[in-house]
Amino acid sequence: MFKVTSACVMAALLAVAGCAQQADNISATYVSPLQFQSLNCTQLRQEATRVSLRASEVAGVQNKKAKDDAAATAVALVLFWPAAFFIKGDKASAAELGRLKGEMQALESASTRRGCGVTFSG
Repeated sequence: MFKVTSACVMAALLAVAGCAQQADNISATYVSPLQFQSLNCTQLRQEATRVSLRASEVAGVQNKKAKDDAAATAVALVLFWPAAFFIKGDKASAAELGRLKGEMQALESASTRRGCGVTFSG
């Protein structure tokens, strides 16, 4: 009996570790503001809009994947716990979101240096 319980607990821990993260829990990846240093304020605003829109799209995808993984994990643990080992988060969208968050920080930094007033809320 103890072995079955231990196996269930282990499966639950591994399944949760493999699940996709919520977008808010993904940290920014460092992006150098130097890549934006040659842009004027108008160009910085345009790039900020582009990056912000893409980050919003990717965050929506990431949150959906996190929700789907959580539901699949719950079903797997209730119906057939070994299936929980096969639930994997999407590292590609998480990496892209981290990069986009880093670009947003770099754009703000470049904007501050130029006095353009580009900021991101949230």
